[in-house]
Amino acid sequence: MDIVTYLANLGHEPTKVRNNDFWYLSPLRQETLPSFKVNRKINRWYDHGLGKGGNLIDFAILYQGCSVGEFLEGFRNGSAVVVSSERAYPKKDHKPENRITIVGQRSLRSDSLMRYIHDRRISLHIADLYCREISYEIAGAGYLGIGFPNDAGGFEIRSPHYKLSNSPKDISSLGTGRNEILVFEGFMDFLTFRTLHPDHDESKADFLVLNSVSFFERAREKMESHRKISLYLDRDRTGIELTRYALSLDKRYQDQSMLYQNHKDLNEWSMNVGKANSRAHSRRLTR
Repeated sequence: MDIVTYLANLGHEPTKVRNNDFWYLSPLRQETLPSFKVNRKINRWYDHGLGKGGNLIDFAILYQGCSVGEFLEGFRNGSAVVVSSERAYPKKDHKPENRITIVGQRSLRSDSLMRYIHDRRISLHIADLYCREISYEIAGAGYLGIGFPNDAGGFEIRSPHYKLSNSPKDISSLGTGRNEILVFEGFMDFLTFRTLHPDHDESKADFLVLNSVSFFERAREKMESHRKISLYLDRDRTGIELTRYALSLDKRYQDQSMLYQNHKDLNEWSMNVGKANSRAHSRRLTR
C-alpha cells in the first residue's frame, strides 16, 4: 500500500511536495514545522525529529500502538487503514504558525492575476466562472491569489509566484450526475480543458479535480458512480503510476493523457502546442 494514500485515509495531508518527497507535520508527535518525509518513489518514511523511519508497517505499529501481528491481522480482516487498538495514538490537531487566513474574495480583477491566467492560455471568462480572487494573509503579510474552491470550503490558491492551499483541503467536484466524469489532478488542467472545449460543460459531463493525488482513494466512490471515468492526470511518474493503478481497478477508467504525452500535463501542453492541435481530441469527445 502506498504510504501517502495510507496517511490521507488517516486524515494527514502533506504541507509541501517536492518531486517524490512528501513533507508532513509529523503524525507521531506535535510540531509546527514539517519534518516528516515520505519518499513516494521508494515508499519509505523518515521522521527527522524522532530520527526514525522505515516502511508502512514500521509506521503503523508506531502510529496505532499495535504489534506487527495486529497490523497484519487488520490486513487479513480488510481493515488495514485503522487497526483496533486501545494503544492507538489520538489524532493531533496541528496548528502551523504560518497558516493561511482568507480575509476576502471577489471576482477576478487584479491585472497581475488576469495576466497570469492569460499566460497560462486559459480563458478569462472560464476562469471567472469557477474561480475567485482571494485576499489572504500569512503571518500578518497580505497576498492576492486565484482561488479554486473545494468541496469542504477551502481553496486551492495560485499566483505567478505561489502554489498554496488553505484548510480544509479536499477534492472539487462539479456536475449533476451525468454518465461520464472527467478527472483532473489540478484545477489549471480543468480550466484548460474548459477553455479548449467551451461547450463541453456540466450539461455534458461531471468533473472532478483531485487537488492532490493522495485524494484518489477518497474520490473513488464518487468516480465509480459513473459509467465512464476519463482520466487527465499528470504525465510525471506519480501521475502515470496512478493512472495505471486506476486502469487495473475497473474497465470504466480510461486514460486520456496520451493527448499530452510529451508534456507534464494538459495545461503545459496547451501552452506549448495550443488549441489548434486539439481538433482530433474534440472529435473523439463528441462521438
